[in-house]
Amino acid sequence: MGLVIEDRSSGFVGDIVRWSAEGVTLRDRHQHLRHFGWKPGGFLHEGRPITLTRPKAQPSATQRISAAGAVLADGTGRARVAQAHRIWVEGIHDAELLECVWGDELREMGVVVEPMHGADDLGAAVRDFAPRPDRRLGVLLDHLVAGSKESRIAAEVRHPNVLVTGHPFVDVWAGIRPRVIGLDAWPDVPRCQSWKEGLCAAIGVPFEGFWPRLRNSVSSFADLEPELVGAVERLIDFIADQAP
Repeated sequence: MGLVIEDRSSGFVGDIVRWSAEGVTLRDRHQHLRHFGWKPGGFLHEGRPITLTRPKAQPSATQRISAAGAVLADGTGRARVAQAHRIWVEGIHDAELLECVWGDELREMGVVVEPMHGADDLGAAVRDFAPRPDRRLGVLLDHLVAGSKESRIAAEVRHPNVLVTGHPFVDVWAGIRPRVIGLDAWPDVPRCQSWKEGLCAAIGVPFEGFWPRLRNSVSSFADLEPELVGAVERLIDFIADQAP
């Protein structure tokens, strides 16, 4: 942990902040996170090619690794009493996906994830929440790209104890790597059609029941696109800065 390395294929430089069976997470000087698999000769350290190897030591009886790659001190998985901090997501599927990958970590922090069921009234909801240093708020938005409705909503929220992040995907389903269900890529869905229903129609599966199948195919952060992982982990880091 803490070793500063460079990914040879992308040039991304950062210190190691997490590792898991799938790979390592690097954090650059701008606090951006990216995830890389274990690969022979895949990194540089002080200009020299190196091969990273996963530590052989296993977690102790009082330590375990979460699906997000974090080291958890409490082997019992016992949740803390909920803190005042919150993470808001757009819908129930977003909340379930965060639980699947980051649930252990969030419970250990005592942070509750709440679905907003839409972000159109985010500014008013933030004012009602009344954030303060001991009551921070993180918000995860879908389709947070330049010129989108979500980017305009995010720009209206300016508060030192609120952080809004997001991913570029039109829906959180698309933040899951299609390989988890045996696809090379998600199909294109016309804008005039519901993305979720259009996806199911394009791959020939019933819409009813597809989400549980997709969600249950996710076992760790390595099954998610890095843009989604980075957005969530920035929120967790933001909350953790003030978590007691």
